[in-house]
Formats: sequence, C-alpha cells, structure tokens
Amino acid sequence: MEKFNYLLRLGDDSLILGQRLAEWCGHGPILEEDIAMTNISLDLIGQAISVLNYAGEVECKGRDGDALAFLRLEKDYKNLLLVEQKNGDFGDTMMRQFLFDAYRKLLFERLQNSTDKQLAAIAEKSLKETRYHFKHSAEWVIRLGDGTDESHKRVQNSLNNLWRYTDELFYVDASDEVLTKQGILPDLSDLKSLWLQEVNTVLDLATLQIPTNNWQFEGGRKGVHSEHMGYLLSELQFMQRVYPNMEW
Repeated sequence: MEKFNYLLRLGDDSLILGQRLAEWCGHGPILEEDIAMTNISLDLIGQAISVLNYAGEVECKGRDGDALAFLRLEKDYKNLLLVEQKNGDFGDTMMRQFLFDAYRKLLFERLQNSTDKQLAAIAEKSLKETRYHFKHSAEWVIRLGDGTDESHKRVQNSLNNLWRYTDELFYVDASDEVLTKQGILPDLSDLKSLWLQEVNTVLDLATLQIPTNNWQFEGGRKGVHSEHMGYLLSELQFMQRVYPNMEW
C-alpha cells in the first residue's frame, strides 16, 4: 500500500494542477500564453494518466487511471493544497506554478534513480516537460516582479498568499520512509534546502521577498482539502458521474 499511496500523491498533484490550468483555456492574457498554459495543462494530465494507471496496477483492485481520476471522493485525493488553490489573476497562477515546478523538477531528477523501473521511466519522461514548465513560470515571475510597480505589488501579494502552502511540498510520513529504504523513493532529506536555493535565485531576480509569516497549511496529503477542492471536482468528474463508464 505504501507505493500505491505515494503514486496517488504524485498523480493527484498533476491531475489537479492540470485541471486548474485547463480553466485558463480561452482566457489567457495573450494568445501565446493561452496556448502555453493549455499545453502545460496537457503535459500534467499526461503525467497523471501514466502515474494513476500504474497506481491502478499496483493496487490490483480493477481500478484504472480513469476510475482513480474521476470516481473517488474528495477525501481520497492526496494532492497538495497548493495545486488546488484558485487561479486568481495571471500572477497568482504563475507564482503557484513556479513554486510547484521548482519542487517537481528536483523531485523527478531524484526519481529517475528509483529502483522501481516503471516509476523511474515516468520520472525521466516527465522531467523533460517539467524543466520547460519551470523555465516558463520562472521567467514570468521575474518579468512580473521586476516589471511595473503594479505588477510587482500584485505578484508579491501572490507570493505572500501562496507561501503558506509550500511546507506541505516536503511532507514525509512512515510510508515514505519504507519506500526510501527499498530504494523506490530516493532520500529526499535535502530537497527543501535545494528547493529554497532555486526559489531564492529567481525571487532575487524578480525583486520579490519571501514573507516572514511562518504560518503553514497542510492536510492535502491526508485527504483534508480546502474549500476550493469540491468545486474543482464537480467540474472534473461531471461527465463520468452523469454518464458512468463513458469512454472517448
């Protein structure tokens, strides 16, 4: 069950953030960004498909990736609270994406060395996409932070609001420790310090300051979500709930 639970976390992060970014389709500030965010959304959904299908195989209860994506209750999703937060304005979306991408890039770099060959292959493929995602979001954070007074103020507010969700990126429980001993999950004890280095490098260029309020929210990894999650799932699951077992 340890591996199944970890795969749910990995897949749910991609699934829920992909759903959030899909909400921008047709609403981007410029055509190029509308297309870029939609493509990143598709990358994330593709990652979710690979991971959740593998989770279904590991579980051995007859559930495939579609069943895991569309037919669970809210409490059964294990995604980070960060990725389910509302899109807000463009700066909010880019800051959320940047904080997640910096973490995910480092994670996939480590997971390439997993003793689980299928997980390692998923990580290797996903890393190529995630490096682009990080480059894209980091460039926008710098552009907005070091831009006009208005853009600086708004993206600093985005950072202030989203920073309280970042500690959960490094959530570890007993099942993670078991997977690390088995070599399935690499040792991630230094991941937070490396993430902070990556984040601080970009924030310095963006002339943005990490907020000093150390209050942190968590719960997503345990299935305890924010008020936004139910609304997101009502959109995500609509077709499968109304038309059970429908396939494209």
